[in-house]
Amino acid sequence: MRTYEGFLKAALVTLKLTAVALVLGTVLGILFALMKISKSKILQAIANIYISVIRGTPLIVQIMFLYYGITSIIVLSNFWAGAIALGVHNGAYIAEIFRGAIQGIDRGQREASLALGMNRSQAMQRIIFPQALRRAIPPLGNQFIITLKDSSLVYVIGVTELFGLANREAASSFMPFETFMVVGLYYLVLVLIFTGLLRLYENKLNVEKS
Repeated sequence: MRTYEGFLKAALVTLKLTAVALVLGTVLGILFALMKISKSKILQAIANIYISVIRGTPLIVQIMFLYYGITSIIVLSNFWAGAIALGVHNGAYIAEIFRGAIQGIDRGQREASLALGMNRSQAMQRIIFPQALRRAIPPLGNQFIITLKDSSLVYVIGVTELFGLANREAASSFMPFETFMVVGLYYLVLVLIFTGLLRLYENKLNVEKS
């Protein structure tokens, strides 16, 4: 009974990690996507460096690097250090998703918006970004599911989420196969729920669009 309750609590920690990482990653992703498509060479360079470094190094290395880097400056719990590391990691991928979606909008719509008296910022906010967001939903959904599964890596800094708890239970019970089969089912259920919610949202957008 205690183990069952422990896995439920660990699943809740996994969901919290994923939620914080997705919020932070989405904010960073939008910011760096706009920087990358801006006319400023400096902003483009900063965005390119960030995206290249994050996409070019393993997530587990980033977690360790950011964990020891963050906690050496300010006092943070393992949970928040791990969530921030996951958010920074996902921000690079989400930035590319938004960049592609924004640049995929027909250029004529930008020109029409400017002709109607909007400035670039207004055109982006009112015309371009809402359409880009619709296009970005499917790849964003995939990235969100990847984030849920990648949250298992924060066990290396002592966060008791699903995988971290499974490691401890496997070591103490000497039943690694059964333990990891159970935790695998937890992840599968969470991913299926996430996928179903995403599908409902996509269907709602399609109905509103039609």
